[in-house]
Amino acid sequence: MNGAQSLVQTLVNGGVEVCFTNPGTSEIHFVAAVDQIKGMRTVLGLFEGVCTGAADGYGRMTGRPASTLLHLGPGLGNGLANLHNARRAETPIVNIVGDHATYHLKHDAPLTTDIESIAKSVSGWVRTSRSAAAVPSDGAAAIAAAMAPPGQVATLILPADCSWNESANPAPKPESARPTSVAQKTIEQVAKVLRRGKPSVILLAGSVMLEKGLWLAGRIARASGARIIGQRVNGRTQRGTGRAVIERLPYPVKPALEMLKGTAHLILVGAKPPVSFFAWPNMPNWLTPKDCQIHTLAEGDQGGIEALEILADLLNAPSEPERLYELRIPPLPTGELTAGKVWQALAALIPAEAIISDEGITSSRDAEKWISGTPPHDWLNITGGAIGQGMPVATGAAVACPDRKVFAMQADGSGMYTLQSLWTQAREKLDVVSIIFSNRAYRILLGELKRVGVKEVGPKAGDMFSLSNPEINWVQLAEGMGVHAMRADTCEQFNKYLEASIRSPGPHLIEAVIFE
Repeated sequence: MNGAQSLVQTLVNGGVEVCFTNPGTSEIHFVAAVDQIKGMRTVLGLFEGVCTGAADGYGRMTGRPASTLLHLGPGLGNGLANLHNARRAETPIVNIVGDHATYHLKHDAPLTTDIESIAKSVSGWVRTSRSAAAVPSDGAAAIAAAMAPPGQVATLILPADCSWNESANPAPKPESARPTSVAQKTIEQVAKVLRRGKPSVILLAGSVMLEKGLWLAGRIARASGARIIGQRVNGRTQRGTGRAVIERLPYPVKPALEMLKGTAHLILVGAKPPVSFFAWPNMPNWLTPKDCQIHTLAEGDQGGIEALEILADLLNAPSEPERLYELRIPPLPTGELTAGKVWQALAALIPAEAIISDEGITSSRDAEKWISGTPPHDWLNITGGAIGQGMPVATGAAVACPDRKVFAMQADGSGMYTLQSLWTQAREKLDVVSIIFSNRAYRILLGELKRVGVKEVGPKAGDMFSLSNPEINWVQLAEGMGVHAMRADTCEQFNKYLEASIRSPGPHLIEAVIFE
């Protein structure tokens, strides 16, 4: 058994059952091995950013790592943006990157790069296999590292000769580390703070943004009078009818400051102290009020759920939160199509247990207004701010959850970064509805000009944000990659197309020409 075969079997033994792949010459033996070893599904992406984003979406929905297979340093570089997002989402990924044979590196062939240095910027763990015999143990170590709480990108660099040479036996499934427990004293101190009754905010992130964590936080809020707020962006949040109501910290500084105004105690559960997304002139970047005291109940790698359970008991919290989302289905919108009406239509028609991959950017500003009262659903944010995430993450989520409808709510400009996702969706017959907010502009950057103090937009600056010369035809692009596509510029058209796409399985795309 060669190194590649032993690695594939080790991955399968460790519960890694899907590989999102864009291979090259150095990875050929791994490619051959997936036919010789049972249990590994391979999903081809036409661009590495699709592969890394899909692995992110898969890991967010399953809590288990998929693997990638990328071609040397340039292939890793092409996938870097969505590995950055995955790092911020704390997603488990086994990121496999091929390299030249160990004895070939000294010749500095054209594709030679310092892969380890590139990988370290987005990985919590990096290792290069030094021999074929070491490959299975390295693979098992990568799985264990990816699963280390709260989850991370583990990059294994695989030289070609380590793939083709005779190897050791495959490694068994590695033991997974468990989150460390929060000290009882820490929980008691937080309970003491909450009993004082001063204005307090419990800021949540990570796994506590799922249903159980939100329910516990809602109970604690009811017992203490504290507010629960979610970090601005999260890898996965569960929302909808019957779940605890939670506010989300806004992107703009002023509303974020207003939301936290008067807070005497900020209690962090898997979250970091909130800061602005960027530094803007004459605006604060530290969002916590000046005299507010910050307390950490649980770090990201600690047992946040367990800590919340103990805290709820210490506070004699009631069995239910005070506020739950109630079912509130709006009527279908009519007339001129706007971003808000797109969300309204989705809220009117969305099926239960849907998954929303949201990269609508400015077009998603009103989303919560409409979606929070719909049936239970999962929400996947663009965590790291690197655009081109929406459609790849939707692709991976659909691979992970084939029985659930996935909606990729996608801005047109960022969608162009990874539109090859559509081809993979068609090839795999994935149940994804991609909705393109077609405003023909990098709309968010017009707002950023104002935030940095530019009062007038000149013709050259304005042209750099325009996507209308020439206009992008999303219907033709999607159909060229095998995805059924429609274009709507009225609410009536959009409603009709969305309803048909929800009824029909398989990938669909709706270009929503919006007027704002």
